[in-house]
Amino acid sequence: MAYNDLFLRAARREATESTPVWMMRQAGRYMQEYRDIRAKYGFLEMCRTPELAVEVTLQPVDLIGVDAAILFSDILVPFPGMGLDLEFAAGEGPVIHNPVRTVEDVHRLRVADPIEDTGYVMEAIRILRGELENKVPLIGFGGAPFTLASYMIEGHGTRDYEYTKALMWSEPKAWDELMTKIGDTVIAYLSAQIDAGAQAIQVFDSWIGYVAPRDYERYVLPHSKRVIDALTAHGRKVVAEGVPIIHFPNGATSMLDLTQQAGGDVIGIDWRIDMARAVQVIDERFAIQGNIDPVALFAPEDELEHMVVEILEAVGTRPGHIFNLGHGIHKTSDPDKARAMIRFVHEHSARIRGEA
Repeated sequence: MAYNDLFLRAARREATESTPVWMMRQAGRYMQEYRDIRAKYGFLEMCRTPELAVEVTLQPVDLIGVDAAILFSDILVPFPGMGLDLEFAAGEGPVIHNPVRTVEDVHRLRVADPIEDTGYVMEAIRILRGELENKVPLIGFGGAPFTLASYMIEGHGTRDYEYTKALMWSEPKAWDELMTKIGDTVIAYLSAQIDAGAQAIQVFDSWIGYVAPRDYERYVLPHSKRVIDALTAHGRKVVAEGVPIIHFPNGATSMLDLTQQAGGDVIGIDWRIDMARAVQVIDERFAIQGNIDPVALFAPEDELEHMVVEILEAVGTRPGHIFNLGHGIHKTSDPDKARAMIRFVHEHSARIRGEA
């Protein structure tokens, strides 16, 4: 089969004959093939076993027809190397048993070594590059500093962030120390993914939408920018044309003017903003990724097709569009609906380009 580089060309804002598609959490619970493996192994065990991570990463490429693979892993896997006791508890998600709540806790944190602490991730990437050689590009990923800090401080997922914001406001020096240590860890970790062969990197700021614009500008933006700038420079040093960096500030469409200042080659947007508005707000130096509502995969096919067309027509012929869900695919989604969505994107984007 011919190598499909639609995703990489779009990420670099080059002309493409159709719009590429991939889905966040595309390697996961909505697929029976994934559930069969998951029934035998723990989640962290799967992340830490390269052969299992490779098998799960490849499933949606082979069975759903996406235009890029994204490494099967989790944004929290560097935590043990930083000195945190991480567990994925059944029915609860990630739990940090020694959360960072004090200045002394911040001082105790280490900067993780990407090879010593997460070498299994790099091994999975190296294997995947061989497996994907004649198929599609491979995306690596990690968490942005605020999102990782929120897990560290709260000790689990939350919707309130009272401990996180209290530390941020009451101990700004400790906050900056924490964000610097996290940033150093993320830079090293994602640079190692690039060195291992990741062809693009997505930086997930999954919970940044819970931060007010004033706090983002003061407490978050400088740290996110430092990480993205370092990764951009590293990617250009390793690969002549650069490794595209996707910056996904989930829930932050009300402050896209600020989040763009953090940089990246591609800005990922959730479904809470109309694509026509996003095209106006996002500077043309960025490619755009998104942004259909993940629940659209539960709609009737004719309505799903209509939603796809609306997004594609809003983008028009602007170069650099990567079609994606506004966030991760839901675990009860029908794989056939995902296949239909991908078919609609390919067919209608090609039509729109032909009519231009």
